[in-house]
Amino acid sequence: MPIVRHSKKRDAMLELMRGTKCHPTADWVYQGMREIFPDISLGTVYRNLNQLCEERLVMRVGVVDGHERFDADVSPHAHFFCECCGAVLDLPDNAPTQTYLASLSKQYGFVAESHEFKVHGRCNDCVENKN
Repeated sequence: MPIVRHSKKRDAMLELMRGTKCHPTADWVYQGMREIFPDISLGTVYRNLNQLCEERLVMRVGVVDGHERFDADVSPHAHFFCECCGAVLDLPDNAPTQTYLASLSKQYGFVAESHEFKVHGRCNDCVENKN
């Protein structure tokens, strides 16, 4: 694995992402980073997002309306995706446990290296607004 140089921009990006629960897009991160580093490019944001994902400090959670969404909370948890408004919500304490994954591995003869649990539907706001 190549040595990754320390980067103030990458550190600031991680701090920005850890300060939100919105599961941001690269453009959201770019707009926030421009307030701190006005000369930053969208390409720099994408490169740093990829690096943060490789380092497992940030994870990709899925594509909503054509835009990849990210999460700086890399603890095991599930996500809810609203099919109407595009909201992405954390579902803490709803990810499969290691015991469950080990049981599946034994039952079906595989070694689980990662997993995702996603729920798709309509959020409460969309249900109430009949979207």
